[in-house]
Order: sequence, then C-alpha cells, then structure tokens
Amino acid sequence: MKKVNTNEFNEEITSGVVLTDFYADWCGPCKMMAPVLEQIDKSIDALKVLKVNVDEEPELAMKYGIQSIPNLIIFKDGKAVDQIIGFQPKQALVAKVEQYL
Repeated sequence: MKKVNTNEFNEEITSGVVLTDFYADWCGPCKMMAPVLEQIDKSIDALKVLKVNVDEEPELAMKYGIQSIPNLIIFKDGKAVDQIIGFQPKQALVAKVEQYL
C-alpha cells in the first residue's frame, strides 16, 4: 500500500486496477479501514492499493468530489469505475474489486 501525492497518483492509476483510499489522519473510520486495505493489498496481486491524504492533497480530493471519508475509488486503466463511501468489511471490498479484475 503506497501513500501518494497528486503527481504520483496520476502516474499510478494509468494502467490496471487501482483501489484508492482517500483518507485523513484524524478520521476514526479511516483508521479502521487501514488494516483491511493492507490485507487486501497483500492478498490480491493484480490490484494496486493507494492512499491519498485529503488534507495534504486537497486539489485531488476536490477533483474527485470527495466530501466524506473514508472514500474509496476504484480506477481501471485511469478511469474511475466505482466508488465506496464509509467503512466496509474486507469481504464486501474484495467482492467489489473483483468485478474489475
């Protein structure tokens, strides 16, 4: 799982399936989501998991209309294909992601 800035983000999402976690350090549900995302990152080789801190990258958060966090966006070959808002259990996230692999 990699924390990225705007430039890195734009490069990372260009190909493949990428699950991006828009989060903030002060967000309780975001902290609960982190270990779930780490497990998913380790268990699905074809998936890239990125983290974007909305406080450090406000332009990126605005570009994707992030108004509540945690906010997960699935990108496929550079295009946003799905969005999940709020804490999700691992099984629900894996089922959602597998649709795009």
